[in-house]
Amino acid sequence: MERIADLTDRLRWPIVIGWIVLVAISLVASRNLSDLLSNRFDLPDTDSTAVLETLQEEFGQRGDSTFLLIVEDRDGEAADAALVEATQAAAARGGEALGDAQVGPVQTAGALAYAPIGTTLEPAQAQLRVEEMRAAIGEVEGGVAYLSGQTAINRDLQPVVDRDLIRGEAIAVPIAAFVLLFIFGTIISTFVPLVFALATVPTTLGIVWIAAHQIDMAIYVTNLVTLIGIGIAVDYSLLVVYRFREEMHRIQAERAGPDGEPRLVRLDRDDVREALRPTMRFAGHAVVFSGLTVAVGLAGLIVLPLPFIRSMGIGGLVIPLISIFAAVTLLPALLSILGHRLGYLRVVPRRVLRRRMEEEGETGFWVRLSGAIMRRPWPFLVTGSAILVALAIPTFGISLTPGSNDGLPAEVESVAGMLKLEDAVGAGPLAPSQIVVDTGRPDGVWAPQQAAAIGRLAALLREDPEVGEQPTAVAAPTDLLAEGDTPAARQEAVALGLVDPSGRYALVTAASRDQYGAEASQELARRLRAETVPAAGFPAGTAVLVGGGPAAGIDFIDRAYGAFPWLVLFVLVTSYILLVRAFRSLLLPLKAVILNVLSVAAAYGLLVLVFQEGWGEWAGIQAVGQIEAWIPIFLFAMLFGLSMDYEVFLVTRMRELYDRGLSNADAVAQGLQRTGRIVSAAAIILVAAFGGFLLGSLSAFQQFGLGLAAGILIDATLIRMILVPAFMQIAGDANWYLPDRVARILRVKPSGRRIAA
Repeated sequence: MERIADLTDRLRWPIVIGWIVLVAISLVASRNLSDLLSNRFDLPDTDSTAVLETLQEEFGQRGDSTFLLIVEDRDGEAADAALVEATQAAAARGGEALGDAQVGPVQTAGALAYAPIGTTLEPAQAQLRVEEMRAAIGEVEGGVAYLSGQTAINRDLQPVVDRDLIRGEAIAVPIAAFVLLFIFGTIISTFVPLVFALATVPTTLGIVWIAAHQIDMAIYVTNLVTLIGIGIAVDYSLLVVYRFREEMHRIQAERAGPDGEPRLVRLDRDDVREALRPTMRFAGHAVVFSGLTVAVGLAGLIVLPLPFIRSMGIGGLVIPLISIFAAVTLLPALLSILGHRLGYLRVVPRRVLRRRMEEEGETGFWVRLSGAIMRRPWPFLVTGSAILVALAIPTFGISLTPGSNDGLPAEVESVAGMLKLEDAVGAGPLAPSQIVVDTGRPDGVWAPQQAAAIGRLAALLREDPEVGEQPTAVAAPTDLLAEGDTPAARQEAVALGLVDPSGRYALVTAASRDQYGAEASQELARRLRAETVPAAGFPAGTAVLVGGGPAAGIDFIDRAYGAFPWLVLFVLVTSYILLVRAFRSLLLPLKAVILNVLSVAAAYGLLVLVFQEGWGEWAGIQAVGQIEAWIPIFLFAMLFGLSMDYEVFLVTRMRELYDRGLSNADAVAQGLQRTGRIVSAAAIILVAAFGGFLLGSLSAFQQFGLGLAAGILIDATLIRMILVPAFMQIAGDANWYLPDRVARILRVKPSGRRIAA
């Protein structure tokens, strides 16, 4: 690290110019990145995906890009026939706007009529046609039209998400600026984290642009990169810049005048290099290992067998790696150029900044806290552990949903239509179960046993308590062919999308009472596969696949959480090995891994209490009864890496002090004192940034924001301020034990201090 410091000092201007060129190229390349991203949510090798592919290839429609037109009787006087006719006409106009669209049968429920509009478009392409469809549908005589369905809802919610992100940033940015100004005391120093983020985030998006030409990348990857990139920029810049300022103050103090006051002289190039070397040796070293732990956590997403999540893992892996590269090139080059200028444009008096440096190891809150913990570590350890475990216990009651319509803003047209339909017939028609029957007969002539089995299946579906009570909740070709397989009846079945043009495939749909992600709908999908379809008694040679919204939901959960333990194992083992090398200890990495797992579990527990049990209703947070299934996975990957930053910052400083000859107790106490302010400042900024999601309109992002903010807050306070120093005081010199054989394998030097055998 010292050689890197010397190299970046010599090449400071070429490095900065090189980064400017790299960022410029990345900005130009990634300006059209959004056109390459996709919201495809493929589930390879599952029945639900096989149903989707069959519907697209044989029926000419995609179940995941189907619209739902809902027409409401405006004055309550229109007859059912007139309402159905108006809905058919409007649906036909919307279908024409799509080109090759297929309009399904119109169904009625009270003052509502509704019809599906199928399409062969990819979901992302279908979303781009929403406004065109609305313009084509236009006014409906005698009613009010709502274009809904999951595709329209996703499209309508994008401006809401953008607005919520802007609102969160409007709160987080001023807080971040205030905290950085308070910590650094000068505008120039505060400017460095901004430059760091402006360099790393666009460069990462440029690499994502390259990757998007090779594989499908999720549309949310840009948000993930921006969110993590800004957080890492704050963390790493805080640590490195603060340490550089500390070393500069040390050099100034060594030139004290006769009265003991440091002479405020301008540092020359040799002085800047002298300050930069220990900065990179210790703070730079900590940043490298922090970045690697963040990369490990997010790289774990690549383990999951889901392309959507894998693409997020690729984006998440790139940003910490780019940040490490910037932290050992751009950051020291900037410090070398700025040097004493970091103290320019002060907003905090010089005497206050000097007093902070001088008092950091002598007085103040962190000194008093560390002293109290060193004197009575057991009460702190037991009490803190009890609180952490208590917060984690509700995790055992977590209920997952692959997606939820709860908590969506009612002012959005597609959501308003959905809510009206839910009131009339339930949420099931938005994403019904779809059962594809492959008769295996290319001639299109079904065996009598097959037709009878389809009839039994439809009857069993109507008897299922979770299927809606409306007469049209179940649609099957047997309803149309009951009086004989006539050409007219067959043609009508094909027109309604219940039989493919070849006659080989039949489609049976069933709308549940609840939305597709509800526990009851998930149970329905499992019941269809395990009980209902087998009970229908299809003859040999007939293949029956269950797909649709509920089935796709359980396939996602089963796939994701079937691999989730492997993700956890990969992250824990790899992080442990990295931390053994960073801390040169066997015990401290084990402690770090265990506490981080408890920290993530506590964040899960808070999600359950707030969003399932309703503990957040006093603050205006709506209880939705379930947690979005993707959230625990992403929380683990992000929190494990980001919160480990603070562990590395804290323990590497303690390691440095211990190697200098301090006792374990003194090294722990002073390490806490010297990093407490930095860790707290970084945590405040991240909590403000993530907490901004709580002000949004979407429950899923509220859950994500609360989980991230709570995890960071728990980690920076309860764990780093209480449990870590208490444990290390109790463990004593055993904290630093590393066998010579392990040290040789990891290519590190043992500290030279040993506990008694």
